[in-house]
Amino acid sequence: MLVKVIASSLRKGNVVEVNDQLYVVLTAQNFHPGKGTPVTQVDMRRISDGTKVSERWRTTEQVERAIVDDREYTFLYEDGEGFHFMNPENYEQIVVTEDVVGDQKPYLKESTNLMVSTYNGVAISIELPQRVSLEVVETEPVVKGQTAASSYKPAILENGVKTMVPPHIAVGTRVVVMTADNSYVERAKD
Repeated sequence: MLVKVIASSLRKGNVVEVNDQLYVVLTAQNFHPGKGTPVTQVDMRRISDGTKVSERWRTTEQVERAIVDDREYTFLYEDGEGFHFMNPENYEQIVVTEDVVGDQKPYLKESTNLMVSTYNGVAISIELPQRVSLEVVETEPVVKGQTAASSYKPAILENGVKTMVPPHIAVGTRVVVMTADNSYVERAKD
């Protein structure tokens, strides 16, 4: 099902139809120049073959937006086919391809619950939890007398992601990080 919306209302994860092709929005930015017409710059991925394209519309222009099914799924495992997820309500499984998962792959841990958007039964995007708790597996040792106000130090988390942590964080400490940009939030309470 398609509905007409103005271009400026598009957000990451929305699905739009352009020239009879479906695209998932990766980024959408509205630009309001001092002179001239405000425009919406959209980077998107074609669902059929994964090709990335950029499109620019006037912010008030009508765009065909597809209505997608957003549902919580549980991550099961990864194999040659792709990433397997299960609907916890009816136990149906869905396979999500590598290009849909993209750079979010390190955060997929067995039995993680997350949102999967589908259109006509095909997975088109996944949405991770905003924050996750992970263990620090590599970082510089704690230096006595170093205050928390000083600069952060590099650390590698159990999923291989690099982040910056305060000087008092040692190897083995669980920390909370933002999945969007891998940034340190706080020491985990779990």
